[in-house]
Amino acid sequence: MDTAMKTDATHNWAHDVVLSVEHLTMRFGGLLAVNDLSFDVGRGDITALIGPNGAGKTTVFNCVTGFYKPTEGRIVMRHGNGLQTDKVEALTRTGRQFDTNGKTGVFLLERMPDFEISKRAKVARTFQNIRLFGGMTALENLLVAQHNPLMIASSMTIGGIFNLPGYRKARSEAIDFAAFWLEQAGLIDRADDPAADLPYGAQRRLEIARAMCTRPHLLCLDEPAAGLNPRESTELNELLQYIRKDHGTSILLIEHDMGVVMEISDHIIVLDYGEKISDGDAGFVKNDPRVISAYLGVDEDEVATIEEIAADLPSVAAKAAAKRAEKTAAPAQETTEPAAPKPAAKRSGKTATKKPTNSGKGGKS
Repeated sequence: MDTAMKTDATHNWAHDVVLSVEHLTMRFGGLLAVNDLSFDVGRGDITALIGPNGAGKTTVFNCVTGFYKPTEGRIVMRHGNGLQTDKVEALTRTGRQFDTNGKTGVFLLERMPDFEISKRAKVARTFQNIRLFGGMTALENLLVAQHNPLMIASSMTIGGIFNLPGYRKARSEAIDFAAFWLEQAGLIDRADDPAADLPYGAQRRLEIARAMCTRPHLLCLDEPAAGLNPRESTELNELLQYIRKDHGTSILLIEHDMGVVMEISDHIIVLDYGEKISDGDAGFVKNDPRVISAYLGVDEDEVATIEEIAADLPSVAAKAAAKRAEKTAAPAQETTEPAAPKPAAKRSGKTATKKPTNSGKGGKS
């Protein structure tokens, strides 16, 4: 397939890539869910993965975050600026999962278990269905996300049992960090409320705040605006923009709300039946005939270019206006013609029969 694509060297996804998906293929028995998919996520960008239902978007997420092991392909996560091509190729030739040096490093996610992807590669995610701990408070949900550093500070529970100074300090820092993200999510006043008691939109934001408490380099959000009203969608947009601008966290999201996608996304990838059909910025993608075809259900052979559609609009409008004129003129023409005589109305009673007359001169025959 000749995939529509627009790449500009000025875009982050062209020169400063945090995540590369290369020739990703995922099969479930005889079902080909994702077919030879490649795309890049720019560092500090909001990248949207969109497409009709069943296009393979969540399958891609599950491969990136380690829930599925892809049938084929390579998924590279980078810490540090640039493409780090030499490091990636050297690591690929070995059997190792990652190579780190201080704050920089490369990670081959298809080789790593899911918990290592979260812990080492710093990839966090949310799900289509909210998965909070409903019986815990909002604050406790965010402390759970900091379980690993707290366990290390407690020397694997012994420090917590005896409340040692190192653990007390780590716990205080964890509470402060959780309170910070509750405030950014607009939930600081509900910190002690059970998560299950929060409104739906607040639960969505709490789930994102919990993911941010893992200090991710890449935040993967699966339909974060699903079920939100316009006000809640606006609050979500503000939170995502804050995460991107003030924390430099790259965001990869799946979303069906095109208003949200077009407003906040720097880069959009469109899937259809597991294959990439378009790749570029919002202005490019929304005018791509292949994208229009995928969403409207038109065969590719029937898709015209945007220029052809625009050229046809005047003639289509003229034909429609002519038809409307004919319809309005028809009743007026009928009133000018002489009315046809109405047929005689039938009598409602019985029909009278004529009395037979005698043809002869005499009386009765």
